[in-house]
Amino acid sequence: MQYEEKLPLHVLSGFLGSGKTTLLKSWLAQQNLNDIALLVNEFGEVGIDHHLLNEVAPDTVLLPSGCVCCQIRGELKTALLDLYERRARGLLPPFKQVILETTGLADPSPILSTLLHDRQLQHHFVQGTLVTLVDAEHGRMQADAQPEWLAQVSAADKLLISKRDRVSEDQAQQLHAWLQQLNPLAQLSDTQKALQTPQQLFQSQVIRGSREQRFRWLGACADEQFTLQPTAHSASHPATQTCVITLQQSLNWPAFAIWLSMLLHCHGSTVLRMKGILRVSDSSTPIVIHGVQHTLHPPVHLRDWPGELASSKLVFILRGLDADRLQQAFSRYMQALQE
Repeated sequence: MQYEEKLPLHVLSGFLGSGKTTLLKSWLAQQNLNDIALLVNEFGEVGIDHHLLNEVAPDTVLLPSGCVCCQIRGELKTALLDLYERRARGLLPPFKQVILETTGLADPSPILSTLLHDRQLQHHFVQGTLVTLVDAEHGRMQADAQPEWLAQVSAADKLLISKRDRVSEDQAQQLHAWLQQLNPLAQLSDTQKALQTPQQLFQSQVIRGSREQRFRWLGACADEQFTLQPTAHSASHPATQTCVITLQQSLNWPAFAIWLSMLLHCHGSTVLRMKGILRVSDSSTPIVIHGVQHTLHPPVHLRDWPGELASSKLVFILRGLDADRLQQAFSRYMQALQE
């Protein structure tokens, strides 16, 4: 097989809440979906992002076992080879590229090492562009507190600053200059500009597979043990837990909003990411909510329930707050409403 016939695997990275799914959904809406295969990886046992992306990309594949940097390199290989086989058999459109949206806790190094060292994958796929989103509002704080953040930024071919409208122009310029120092090889822009030229989002000035790109990617993998054996989440993320709350009944939105605001006010620094799809009593359609630490973004109304999901589902990614404690707090809140 000639080099140019191989399919590029692009990676969309960025810490929890940086806006990966929002960017990807907007980008996909401007693409020929027959040209794209999409893989989504989420931390924990329950995924929500693939439901949201199904609205624009119905064939979205959810990788099943949590954080890509710990758990799924074998599953990533299996998923890629399965996609290629289904494409070859005509069961999928003849897509020209694969996009992998990683969990916000993923160190990209194991993904890169999987592609660089697996002969089966090398026969069909080639490294594409690694795009990392940096939250303009929370990036500096995340850099100090979360080791995964630096791994994501340093491995990037492109760095995109998200939520730039939430900071001053001076703060944005300071962040821009700082990111240039951290990763001078990366192209640096912001998400708004990236969506103005969508065909260039996963394009790089570095020739794909060139010595310069391979050197950068190999540098990111320098300390990686090249093995497909999975390890437990606790080995790499000892203080990180996922709390999943599922409800069949409708929620009282004003009361729930107060409870959630109090939770984030008291424990926001330990809630790395929060996302949910809710059935509320005063709306016939579901509401999507999401937050990062102390920040809760405005709710978004969907036209209908995505996929097979029909009940409220809340997913919290926690570092330093026990998931059982959060479950108990929510149960007490629900009991109080019924009294």
